[in-house]
Amino acid sequence: MDQNDRLARHNMWVLIVAQAVIGAQMPLIFTVAGLAGSSLASNPCWATLPITAMVIGSMLWAQPLSAIMQRFGRKAGFTIGTLAGAVGAAIAAYALFIGSFWLFASASLISGGYMSAQGFFRFAAADLASDAIRPKVISGVMAGGLASAIFGPQLVKVTADAMVVPFLGSYLAVIGLNLIGPFLFAALHAPRPVVRTAEAPRGRSRMELLRTPAIAVAVICGTVSYALMNLVMTSSPLAVVGCGFETSDAASIVSAHVLAMYAPSFFTGHVIARFGVERVIALGLVILAAAGAVAMSGVALENFYAALILLGVGWNFGFIGATTMIAANNRPEERGTMQGLNDAIVFGGVSIASFASGGLMNCSGGTVQAGWSAVNMAMLPFLILAGAALIWFAMRPKETR
Repeated sequence: MDQNDRLARHNMWVLIVAQAVIGAQMPLIFTVAGLAGSSLASNPCWATLPITAMVIGSMLWAQPLSAIMQRFGRKAGFTIGTLAGAVGAAIAAYALFIGSFWLFASASLISGGYMSAQGFFRFAAADLASDAIRPKVISGVMAGGLASAIFGPQLVKVTADAMVVPFLGSYLAVIGLNLIGPFLFAALHAPRPVVRTAEAPRGRSRMELLRTPAIAVAVICGTVSYALMNLVMTSSPLAVVGCGFETSDAASIVSAHVLAMYAPSFFTGHVIARFGVERVIALGLVILAAAGAVAMSGVALENFYAALILLGVGWNFGFIGATTMIAANNRPEERGTMQGLNDAIVFGGVSIASFASGGLMNCSGGTVQAGWSAVNMAMLPFLILAGAALIWFAMRPKETR
């Protein structure tokens, strides 16, 4: 193993810890933000707006953070992301204290800075990796979310009602998690950003990158996988509680879902290396469709568990596969441009999905069951789109991909 691959593996372990510890805020926030929004909003159709605002914030942060990393390095970008998460959580805690829904939603825009930074963990792991280990270090970093899947929902159970104001303790815990970030990222061995000279290669433009078939299909499949996962996950706590179960049940289901998102990462890279990235993405889309079918078959607790577990596995295969395709099809001088562009598109799609989730869940059909069915039915056209793109790509001659 050469020096770069050794450093890539070291960075993988640092980022696994970051996913496990700091990343615990993501399942925590996705469990409580919709419930907190529902308690603050005057119109239930706006309940998931705080989650939508965080995803929009992630989209808006993606390009600036990518530019900062390209100019100053990964450590600087990740540190800024965690500080944004801490500031956003502090404002959200104050908004809960004074009962302001719109301040709570606005705080989520700032919190999107951490969500965006975490999205770059997978690319940072691949920076120094050779082609042989790239899928493995990407999936290894994603596997760090397995611990966050346990830690985050357990924090919900401990903190949600720990103070007089519901969920205030949860956001105070998020502040603490983010403040760990700068100390952890100091251990990264990130390559120094290359200072561009007039003679240095500039790489392809954004439109040229998006016209590359492999990149276009990867962006479509990655966006669909992430957006549909978010569409269903955002509404799941509302659906669980609306069907008569407890907040602790919703937290346990989200925990099972996030475990399913990250547990396959221990072998996803090996599966990609063995069977090819296109087949793994296709399998992910099929599993996402199965999740929707299970969700629409009933609203018993076991239906929620099964649907959300399938949703997590489908996301893992689809999103890690798409990330691997993108990492393999851009040059070093294009990384900053492509990674920022990809995440801006992905989180743009996720923003639309999370906003639509609340409207479909609370404002269609008149019952919780009808709203939950509407959320899951909305997956179908996008799965068809991603599947068609993948088939089109597979049918192209290899030299034109």
